[in-house]
Amino acid sequence: MTKEIHINAFEKNCVGHIAHGLWRHPENQRHRYTDLNYWTELAQLLEKGKFDALFLADVVGIYDVYRQSRDTAVREAVQIPVNDPLMLISAMAYVTKHLAFAVTFSTTYEHPYGHARRMSTLDHLTKGRIAWNVVTSHLPSAHKNFGIKKILEHDERYDLADEYLEVCYKLWEGSWEDNAVIRDIENNIYTDPSKVHEINHSGKYFEVPGPHLCEPSPQRTPVIYQAGMSERGREFAAKHAETVFLGGTDVETLKFFVDDIRKRAKKYGRNPDHIKMFAGICVIVGKTHDEAMEKLNSFQKYWSLEGHLAHYGGGTGYDLSKYSSNDYIGSISVGEIINNMSKLDGKWFKLSVGTPKKVADEMQYLVEEAGIDGFNLVQYVSPGTFVDFIELVVPELQKRGLYRVDYEEGTYREKLFGKGNYRLPDDHIAARYRNISSNV
Repeated sequence: MTKEIHINAFEKNCVGHIAHGLWRHPENQRHRYTDLNYWTELAQLLEKGKFDALFLADVVGIYDVYRQSRDTAVREAVQIPVNDPLMLISAMAYVTKHLAFAVTFSTTYEHPYGHARRMSTLDHLTKGRIAWNVVTSHLPSAHKNFGIKKILEHDERYDLADEYLEVCYKLWEGSWEDNAVIRDIENNIYTDPSKVHEINHSGKYFEVPGPHLCEPSPQRTPVIYQAGMSERGREFAAKHAETVFLGGTDVETLKFFVDDIRKRAKKYGRNPDHIKMFAGICVIVGKTHDEAMEKLNSFQKYWSLEGHLAHYGGGTGYDLSKYSSNDYIGSISVGEIINNMSKLDGKWFKLSVGTPKKVADEMQYLVEEAGIDGFNLVQYVSPGTFVDFIELVVPELQKRGLYRVDYEEGTYREKLFGKGNYRLPDDHIAARYRNISSNV
């Protein structure tokens, strides 16, 4: 029998995330992103649908490459305005019991000492339902606003991220022993000082003596996500990640990334099965094929080419307004790129349009043939995309034995890797910092 498929909702604390222009669609409620009720209602909906997690992307800069200006991004709400995703999690956790929360946070702009405390706090408040999507960030506008004069080269940003995680691992895994907190009322001892340790980290980028400010949380280290598909990004994933967000829309590309990362993981002494692989998917589903096509055509009416060109410019550094349609970027003409951007056709992620059976068939095929473990579901209209998936596709997947009927108890890590696995496995690089008192 095919393995159980994991599903995350892929979201962002903004108006326009991926489907630019669709904020104007009459069924879209994304304008409510500043209303906490929007997020608590969404979390409850996703838990009703037995989703694994709400995966919150983030960006702390503006897409200002296209037309050498931020105007298009600002005018069309291309990931601006955008609010802080961390602020949403406690409220959503309060109204749910099982749904996990994967939050994006960059290693480039803020110090690991403070970030480690934030994540420990969230792990406590969610009772072990927190994950961290590690990104290194590349937008020049963000660097400028954080006062960073020198932008590190791509690979060096990963070097910094390696050390950032090392600091966090030392704080989370080694600074406090498991039995440091004793709550001895009679002797007025809340914590045994002999079991709280400095980490004395001294590296190229950070000096952190410690100790950690927080007592051990249910998972200690949050579940680690990673999404970079460059050579250096895949190496980073193989070393650190427990969940990887893969690029690619077809079996061949996805399978290449799956096999490559799992092969690299062995080099670090890791069990490749300790890494879950997720692909992005866009689903437009109807009770009939015609109904699904009506929805697609409705979405296409509001699709913004300018918005997608602004997003493309920010992501790639190419301002397509400077090129003629006959110019080439790599092996593809600018005309082709613009034509592709003008259509709602799954250019970023796999697009599945049709009946519940067709969507489930395509999802099952990708899992079986590419070796992935699950999907990050992108929305077109909110909450309609998720409502349709839950009402139409989830029952079809459950009927095939591919999707949970109910949640198991436990932390997010346990829901991914099995009961009792609430801590990072011993083969993860972070495990070496667990006996830090004997190593410093």
